[in-house]
Amino acid sequence: MNRRDTLRNLLGIGLAATAYSLYAETAAKNARFKIGACDWSIGPAGDIHSFSVAKQIGLDGVQLSLNTKADQEHLRRPEKQRAFKEAARQANVAIGGLAIGLLNEIPYKSDPRTEQWVQDSVDVASALGVKNVLLAFFSNNDLRNDPKGTQIVIERLKAVAPKAEKAGVVLGIESWLSAPELRAILDAVASPAVQVYYDVCNSTDMGYDIFKEIRELGKDKICEVHLKENGFLLGQGKVDLAKVRQTLDDIGYSGWLQIEGAVPKGSPMLESYIENAKTVRSIFS
Repeated sequence: MNRRDTLRNLLGIGLAATAYSLYAETAAKNARFKIGACDWSIGPAGDIHSFSVAKQIGLDGVQLSLNTKADQEHLRRPEKQRAFKEAARQANVAIGGLAIGLLNEIPYKSDPRTEQWVQDSVDVASALGVKNVLLAFFSNNDLRNDPKGTQIVIERLKAVAPKAEKAGVVLGIESWLSAPELRAILDAVASPAVQVYYDVCNSTDMGYDIFKEIRELGKDKICEVHLKENGFLLGQGKVDLAKVRQTLDDIGYSGWLQIEGAVPKGSPMLESYIENAKTVRSIFS
C-alpha cells in the first residue's frame, strides 16, 4: 500500500469513527428511556462525585438531592448549581432529575421550613435544566391514615403549583399510597405540575398490582419511575421488569428510569450497579 492509499484509508477510518460517535450521541438524545440512578444510591446524598461514578457504571444521568441533613441549602445555592453543572459536563453525564429526600425526616406535611424548599426546588430544577422534582413521603412524612397531614400537603401543593406550571416543572409525589389515594390528591390539587413519582418496588411491597396501577394512572399522571429492589439485583427480586416495560409501552411512557437500591447484602455497590445498568438496558433499550 502506498502513502496515498494509507492516508485515504486512515481518513476513511476517522470519518467512520466520527460518524459513529455522532450517531451514538444522537441515538442517546433521542432514546425513549434514559437510565439514571439516585445520588444517594451510588454514594452519599449530595456528593458531586456522583457523576464520575455514574460514568463508570454506564448511566445516562444522576438524580440529585436538593439538600441534605448536613447542608439544608446545598443546591439552593447558585455557586453549587454551577459546580454540579460543570461536574456533569466534565463526566458527560446528565443531571437527570432532582429529589427532596430530606422531607422524610423533616416533613412537608407539618414543618413550615419545607414549604420554601419545595418553592425553591422549582427554581433549582429550572437552573439545572431538569423537569421533575421528587417529593418523598415516607417515614416522618408518611401520608397513610393521616387525613389532616394529607390536607396540609394538598394546600401547600396548590400554593406552589402555579409557579411550577409557569416554569414547566413537575412535582412528583413518591409515597406508600395506592393509585386511587394518589389520584384523589392530584384531583384535589388540580394541576398538571403535580403528578406521581412511581416506585415499582415500593408499590409491590405494599401489595398493589403495579401493572394495573401504572395503567390506571397513565402517562399524564406519572412523571418519572424508580426501578428498585431491596436486597437483590434488578431482575432477580420481586419486580418483573419485562412486564414493567410492557406496561410502560402500553401507556406510552417515555423519560427517565432511575435505579435505586438493588444491591445484595455484602455486595459492592459499583459492581452491582454495573450489572443493574446492563439489565435495565437489555430490557428497556
